[in-house]
Amino acid sequence: MEGEFGSFIKVWTSVFVCIFYCYSIGKIVPKGTTRLVCALPVVCLFFYLPLNFSSIHLGGGTGFFISWLGSFKLLLFAFGKGPLASDPSIPIGRFLAIACLPIEIQENPSPSKSHLNGQNRKHPPQNPQIETNPSPKNTIHFVIKGFLLAILIIVLNYSQEIHPKLILVLHCLYIYLLLETQLIIVAALAWGLLGLDLKPHFNEPYLSTSLQNFWGRRWNLVVTSILRQSVYEPTLNFSTCVIGRRWASLPAVFASFLVSGLMHELIYYYMGRVRPTWEVTWFFVLHGFCLMVEIVLKKALKGRCRLPRLISVVWTVGFVVATCFWLFFPQFLRCKADVRMLQEYRAFVVFLKNVGDLFSYK
Repeated sequence: MEGEFGSFIKVWTSVFVCIFYCYSIGKIVPKGTTRLVCALPVVCLFFYLPLNFSSIHLGGGTGFFISWLGSFKLLLFAFGKGPLASDPSIPIGRFLAIACLPIEIQENPSPSKSHLNGQNRKHPPQNPQIETNPSPKNTIHFVIKGFLLAILIIVLNYSQEIHPKLILVLHCLYIYLLLETQLIIVAALAWGLLGLDLKPHFNEPYLSTSLQNFWGRRWNLVVTSILRQSVYEPTLNFSTCVIGRRWASLPAVFASFLVSGLMHELIYYYMGRVRPTWEVTWFFVLHGFCLMVEIVLKKALKGRCRLPRLISVVWTVGFVVATCFWLFFPQFLRCKADVRMLQEYRAFVVFLKNVGDLFSYK
């Protein structure tokens, strides 16, 4: 634990220095190829830094925060786009927070034309029912989910006595609760320290009525936003020139899911340090293909045929869970990530106990 703490300090000190460098070049280097060349060494370093951790939480978390989101934000910033370029006079503290944390500032909603999030001009891109900042209601929800996560961790300690199929279901709940809890904590810190009005990360994904609804408006929305700006929109613009506007969204959607799959493979490597089997990439390729089919069917039917909401929810959530069992979890379990996570929880509790005993002794 002490060795990982030392690595944590070194890695994140390097991150802050690199982001300060990028902030500086943004002031003196014009956007475009020149700024991209200046930022590329930082992007390369961001892909290397998670390898300094042996902890599955620190390696995977740093890979998600920095290697994926941080790198994509810096690449967008090089061309004057993305969350880091939205305000030319952005203070350094806010620039650091947005660059290295999985957060995005809430802007005034504007109509979206993106098929990736299943919206059109009649629907604003942000669900008005989502509360993005701490409130009594959000606090209660967070406490409940944190309590459920703690119970789930205890239950998973007895996984050898539980049916394997049920273990997979519990892992689905675990990943959702773990991601949402961690991201809420990060967002709450950013809101408390910097007063940032933030976009939400999740919007009750278990109520999704379609794959468009799940991936675009309910699941990991900050990642969706970054993929939209860095992959979807450039591919959409290129495809429009080649095949026309009507079907240009199809290759743009597929490219977004392909990139997402490759980045998940990278994070799995940071966590387990095992050779990729590409099952995770195939998971996202499958969902990208199914979402393309969904878009085509919706264009063809033009709203004439709609499933009842209950059936849509059961079908969508069931499909996501079933494909997770088939393609997403096998590599996760093969590298014993679940076992290592529980071991790290126990080691962290022992570490906190030793620190508490040290202060009590003093």
